[in-house]
Amino acid sequence: MSLQTSARGVAGYAAQSEASRGRRHAEPPATTRSDFQRDRDRIIHSTAFRRLEYKTQVFLNHEGDLFRTRLTHSIEVAQIARSIARALQLDEDLVEAIALAHDLGHTPFGHAGQDALNACMRGHGGFEHNLQSLRVVDELEQRYAAFEGLNLCFETREGILKHCSVANARRLGDVGLRFLQGGQPSLEAQVANLADEIAYNNHDVDDGLRSGLISIEQLGQVELFSRHADWVRSAYPAIAERRLIHETVRRMIDELVGDLLTETRHRIAQAAPVSVDDVRKAGPLVAFSDPMRQQARDLKSFLHKQLYRHPRVVSVMDDAQHAVRTLFAAYASDETLLPPEHRERVAGLGIRAVADYIAGMTDRFALKELARVTGPNS
Repeated sequence: MSLQTSARGVAGYAAQSEASRGRRHAEPPATTRSDFQRDRDRIIHSTAFRRLEYKTQVFLNHEGDLFRTRLTHSIEVAQIARSIARALQLDEDLVEAIALAHDLGHTPFGHAGQDALNACMRGHGGFEHNLQSLRVVDELEQRYAAFEGLNLCFETREGILKHCSVANARRLGDVGLRFLQGGQPSLEAQVANLADEIAYNNHDVDDGLRSGLISIEQLGQVELFSRHADWVRSAYPAIAERRLIHETVRRMIDELVGDLLTETRHRIAQAAPVSVDDVRKAGPLVAFSDPMRQQARDLKSFLHKQLYRHPRVVSVMDDAQHAVRTLFAAYASDETLLPPEHRERVAGLGIRAVADYIAGMTDRFALKELARVTGPNS
């Protein structure tokens, strides 16, 4: 592992803000912040970031005050990612910026909303929330006089774009090249990606148990959960169930993070990168060990079968998909239903502007719009 560090204390293989590949539109540097700090601050102050407070993670916002939303999920991802980045001597501001921005393009009603909007846009290039997140920061945010979007650094934009089709990559310029030519993103981007996985798997366990849709007894078949739950029960025999859940989940996260750090340090030592360009040429460096990866997969499989496909969740999400399809059909057939500024965008972009408008909605605004365009009993 390279021991060379920059003046800011990050390793040589980390992304270097002073050597960033730059922004889409040239700007003078900030006097008190690094470029990656500036990106993080722009994301936090964006309209799309505030909307995440009322966008579904698994449970609709009105189903309970204590369930995760896209906003609280993004903050939890940022916390996990930043802790990992510090341990690996990476740029914490960059990894936090990526983590906070990774879901900015998510539709209302979570993945159900995305699937419905993708189906509506099938003949028009489709819809994918990851690509939409990049679209939000590149084009849709309107805050600055000199340019559209947030004008983020290449490294932040690269981290937001976790996956991409060849067709889309061809039109994205420099940020899409790695999907055409091969190679990896920065270590910061790789960390943010796996921190997202750690956060949503483990916190969906917490939300699922809180909802009553899954039980501790059912989770006994999942090794990663049962091992830690058994330890907590042994150490604290009289512990209340709510504390048992919290203690178990936090120990699961701790083990996943610890395993990731051990495996990643081993891979970095083997690859011996001395710069971020070396990282891009190597294989994936941020990873779990094979046994831990299998345990994480088993947990994810359990959640898919027992929580995400639970009849109550499916029923609500079927209604959510119907809402998105109905809104899309209404706006597509009568653009006067759109606000004036979005009507103007339809004139220039066509149906993509309708998808942008729906994707930007919160859950509750989408329901309000549904009642407006179809009647209060819809």
